[in-house]
Amino acid sequence: AVGIPFNDTNNLRLGIAEVGEAVLSSNLLGFQVGNEPDLYAAHSNRPSTYAPADYFGEFGIVVQAVNNDGNIPVKNNLIAPSVSGTNSILSAVWDTGLVETYSSSLGWLAVEHYPTNNCFATYGVGSPVDPQEVFQNFLNHTSGIYIVAAYLNSTAFAQANGKPFIMMETNTASCGGFPGLSDSFGATLWALDYGLQMAYSNFSGALLHVGGQDVYYNPFTPPPTNQSTYHQWTVGAVFYSAIVISEVFGPSGNAQIVDLQANSDSMFTPAYAIFENGAPVRLMLFNYVSDPSGASDYTATISLGGSAINQDNATPSQIQVKYLVAPSVSEKVNITWAGQSFGGPFESDGRFQGSESVQTINCDQSSNTCQVTVPAPGAALVFLSSDAYGESGNPSTETFSTTMVTKTVNTATINPSVLATSNGMSGSTWELGSTSHEGGAATLRGSMSLLSVVGAVVLSAGLLWT
Repeated sequence: AVGIPFNDTNNLRLGIAEVGEAVLSSNLLGFQVGNEPDLYAAHSNRPSTYAPADYFGEFGIVVQAVNNDGNIPVKNNLIAPSVSGTNSILSAVWDTGLVETYSSSLGWLAVEHYPTNNCFATYGVGSPVDPQEVFQNFLNHTSGIYIVAAYLNSTAFAQANGKPFIMMETNTASCGGFPGLSDSFGATLWALDYGLQMAYSNFSGALLHVGGQDVYYNPFTPPPTNQSTYHQWTVGAVFYSAIVISEVFGPSGNAQIVDLQANSDSMFTPAYAIFENGAPVRLMLFNYVSDPSGASDYTATISLGGSAINQDNATPSQIQVKYLVAPSVSEKVNITWAGQSFGGPFESDGRFQGSESVQTINCDQSSNTCQVTVPAPGAALVFLSSDAYGESGNPSTETFSTTMVTKTVNTATINPSVLATSNGMSGSTWELGSTSHEGGAATLRGSMSLLSVVGAVVLSAGLLWT
């Protein structure tokens, strides 16, 4: 998504929207019209009387301008209102008639939310927050439930109006997050659970916010200064959450997410079921407890069908399991998904390192049960059929050319077809060359540089949880 400048609606600048449409084309989700407009007055960007009715009027100005701009061909992908407040503020926006009036221009309805903030440490505003004291709030299932509960009326409103509802901006804490919390395995589990809770509550998507080099909650951070060599990126804790949740949903587009309220609705060992076409295909099991001794590992007993729900036994002979694990919830580096990781700080090129490890568990069909152990701390993605597991297969790595070449000294670019058919110099064609860039240094005739780029529901359907 791209934001349309909203600081001066009397002099709109739509250049970014025009270029966005031209460059991103179908990859462009939409245009955000205003970012946290409920805070404009407090930040002196609007008069103190600025209210939802004023936003309604300014949104209309943008709609008219977009409709009149021939260089913005798509007219129905605006995102609004992206407020930072709770459902009461959203309700005030809905009451203006914004959605009904501009339905043909709206592609998405959106909100933004952070469960806490670190703004005092970053900007000296608000009150100090000790991350050690609030860390425990992220280490249980109730956190995501509490956040999402404030928006259930709005997700229902969005569905009634045929619009997807998205969490346009979120993460562990605003103003960059907390050291030791936002970059920890605890945040990995929290973001994964939170994302699934949003799906269960009819959110259509969410954006984990990315900041600069000094931001702790980044899913990924580019190399500092002008570094651009391989394995210089840093992959953050919540990027693992995004990777895992994509496998939880699967590629079908038909996934339905159900909070099982497992283990007597335990806040420390929640579980979700994923249904497709009315049948359970995957399970996501959590264990928030941080106990490396193994004493707090738990075993989930899973049954498909069975007499308890008046169905035939349907438990398969075996299942596959992928584990998301780390030594403790405070771990920041040694996080693995199915045995693979992105490495530590300044060690990633965006691809997993190591060999994938998927566990196959034999089930007891005579008792119609499968038993899956969930480590403390950790999470387990359970594939209930070979087809479900097959959907999780890793696609081939894609590579992309770049529009910019860096480190042009002592490097070369060459047409790959020329390189593939070239044997280099030999015999009388040998020449002396130099790796120096001084003007008087000897150079090879027709010197070239080489660049290699690597791119970046219903439980009666047959699931019994015990």
